[in-house]
Amino acid sequence: MAWHAPNKLSRFNMSALALGLVFLYLPIVILVIYSFNASRLVTVWGGWSLRWYAELFNDRAMLDAAWMSFLVAVTSATLATLLGTLAAVALARAADFRGRTLFSGMLYAPLVMPEVITGLSLLLLFVALNAERGFWTVTIAHTTLTLCFVAVVVQSRLTSLDRSLEEAAMDLGCDPARAFMAVTLPLILPSIAAGWMLAFTLSLDDLVIASFTTGPGSATLPIRIYSEVRLGVKPEINAICTLVIALIAGVIVVASLASKLSNARGESAAPL
Repeated sequence: MAWHAPNKLSRFNMSALALGLVFLYLPIVILVIYSFNASRLVTVWGGWSLRWYAELFNDRAMLDAAWMSFLVAVTSATLATLLGTLAAVALARAADFRGRTLFSGMLYAPLVMPEVITGLSLLLLFVALNAERGFWTVTIAHTTLTLCFVAVVVQSRLTSLDRSLEEAAMDLGCDPARAFMAVTLPLILPSIAAGWMLAFTLSLDDLVIASFTTGPGSATLPIRIYSEVRLGVKPEINAICTLVIALIAGVIVVASLASKLSNARGESAAPL
């Protein structure tokens, strides 16, 4: 008789899971709760209030920094997704081209390279090109940072696909480009979406590289928060961070629902 492991979690596993969740999310829960604190002192509870959200929407500098971060994150994530997907296709579909090892090594280098080195090298590049530092320099820097993450995610999906599906499409008259668009792209679309989300989050979170490549009037939200935290934590910072958490949670929920819908459509279209 075959032995089956019990489906129920043991007390030890439940305790480890609870400790892990507390370690990860307790600071975030505290931050969200204190964003509704009526007291000006962030460590002293003064009752529930939306006071600091109202103050936040009157803080033009903070709102401008948040809008800049959002624009940079969306633009750089889109560029990184496009370039990273193309790089992943090149690595997965052309496994024997000359220089593949060098290309893959250069592509994955930002994964292990300290951000301070990446930021400094990009700063020197922009200075040598006499480029005015601002929105586009930060966007290019974040695209450079996040491109490799997208490539890793998409390549892992491409390597697990059955290439006979593309070959069958080409046998039916499709050229390689049309076969890729009609067959492969819909199958790797969830991984592309996951890569975009990862790139968006990394760009929204970045402080080090943005501090090297930003210019006057183009400070991102992490830079703005860091500059104000050095003088003391303002209650408005808790409020803006809570809104960012809500934004990221919303993006994750939408992406999860889209992924489930895509899987459901794929199962319904599959032959019985």
